[in-house]
Amino acid sequence: MNRQFPLAGLLRLRQTQQDAAASGLARANARSASLRSRKATAREELAESAGNAGSSAALLAIAAARASAQSMLAELDALAASAEAEAAEARAEYTEAKRRAVGLEKLENRHGAAFEASALRVEQGVLDEIASSAWHRSSAQPAPVHPGAGPAARKATS
Repeated sequence: MNRQFPLAGLLRLRQTQQDAAASGLARANARSASLRSRKATAREELAESAGNAGSSAALLAIAAARASAQSMLAELDALAASAEAEAAEARAEYTEAKRRAVGLEKLENRHGAAFEASALRVEQGVLDEIASSAWHRSSAQPAPVHPGAGPAARKATS
């Protein structure tokens, strides 16, 4: 059995794709968080600007500023929704890339286990052959004969 995993190149490609998808997801999440923070800050600033109108011109200026702030909040809401959609898409891409990589990683683990089992079988075969040949060599030698034991003693022990 080949020690190297035959799909190692494909596995590296899948892991690279997974890493790229993970960085895309991180960027999308960072953009989404940034837009949420900007939106919250803009809402706080709008709530804090109560402004007292001393004249009709000041009242018109406050109304224009609030209308501008409202349109800015609407744009931020649209951008945040777009960023959330991008983050969801990036999350789906990452999940798919991870799924493809995990399948190959499992195959690589199985291949490694099969290779180890094969190597152990070969090693056990060599050890069995060594033990068997040693046993055959020792059984081919005649048994030691005790001095003083005659043919009758040898027949009795046989």
